[in-house]
This record gives sequence, C-alpha cells and structure tokens, in this order.
Amino acid sequence: MGWLRNRTARLRRAQKPGRPARIDHQTVTHLTEFVQTHRGVEAYIEMPTTVTQTTMLLVAYDGEWTRRRVPSPDWAHSFAKHLEIPGYDAAVVGYPQRMRDYNHRQKLQARRKLADET
Repeated sequence: MGWLRNRTARLRRAQKPGRPARIDHQTVTHLTEFVQTHRGVEAYIEMPTTVTQTTMLLVAYDGEWTRRRVPSPDWAHSFAKHLEIPGYDAAVVGYPQRMRDYNHRQKLQARRKLADET
C-alpha cells in the first residue's frame, strides 16, 4: 500500500529531532481562547503514535474539552506552562472523570432533542 508508506514517511520526517516545530496560528489561537474563556482548564498531552501526531487535550472544570494537534510534547508542556495551567502526560495520569461525564451529558441532551423533534 503505497499511500500508507508515503504517509508514514511524511510523519517520520515531520517528527525528526532537530527539525523546527511548526504550528499554525489558528491552533494557537483556539487553544489560548479555550483557556481564557473556561475555568479550571488542565492540559493533557497525548504522545505521538505510529498513526497520530502529538495532541493536546484541554479539559475545563465542567468537563468541556477540546483537542488539537501540536508539534511536540515539549511544545505542549511549554505552552501549558506559559498559560499557567497544569500539564499532564495523558498516558501516565489518564483522563479526568469529568470529561467522560460531560460526554455522557452531551449524548443524553442530543437524544432528548431528537426525541422532542419527533
């Protein structure tokens, strides 16, 4: 499968040590705005795998969350430190229960809305 081989090679090149980290302005703006408009935000850094790049998950006090790709775990930790929010390795500490509770509440609301429309 040539397309998979090409994608894997691109990912490896993008994650080579010494290569300058790049991130688009929209991602930085989105993450910063989320932190500024929500209370009690914590950052969960998800390490890269063979399939995905490094991602940063931001979770607010009520469980609302957002996730974006970031250049590296070091970038994510320094971003969290710069915004003065706690930053954790998701593989070590796991995800907070409040995030799962928020997802469950959203699913229930969607079901109720759908039932009300019919």
